[in-house]
Amino acid sequence: MAKLNGKRIAILTEDGFEQIELTSPKEALEEAGAQVDIVSPKEDSVRSKKGDEWDEEYRVDINLSKASVADYDGLLIPGDVINPDKLRVNQDALSFVREFFTAGKPVAAICHGPQVLIDAEVVEGRKITSVGAIKNDLINAKALWEDSEVVTDQGLVTSRTPDDLPAFNKKIVEEYAEGTHDGQHA
Repeated sequence: MAKLNGKRIAILTEDGFEQIELTSPKEALEEAGAQVDIVSPKEDSVRSKKGDEWDEEYRVDINLSKASVADYDGLLIPGDVINPDKLRVNQDALSFVREFFTAGKPVAAICHGPQVLIDAEVVEGRKITSVGAIKNDLINAKALWEDSEVVTDQGLVTSRTPDDLPAFNKKIVEEYAEGTHDGQHA
């Protein structure tokens, strides 16, 4: 597995993320040597979901208003329904996402996470996957949607569901290790 020593990854989230879609990638990234920060518009903590039930709280490492893309080597957006729905209407979150694309830094999103990418206006012409429920949203935003466990397009990594986490985790470690991608620009 590629090593991420010296790399710092931001996980952008709000309340209502699918717990395993944050914890599993975070663990894989940390095992590869990355420092991983939970970045959120919330101040102290964010609350996860397991399926339809609310579950644990996780400490926010950096408030979004204090986070700088310059401090990070990559971005990850976990899914579920509530988290992306809150982020996609937050202009600061959308600007944060767009800045990663502008800088050519790798971005990863799983499940409903790509909804945030739609509103950040960075999916047009990009190969992407997601949970089936937002397939048409992505197609309508002119993304090139495909039904695969993991899809990579110039530093953009997407997956469908928690079942795809082993492939997703392997690919995000690889993409974050590669660093910036010239084709990633918004």
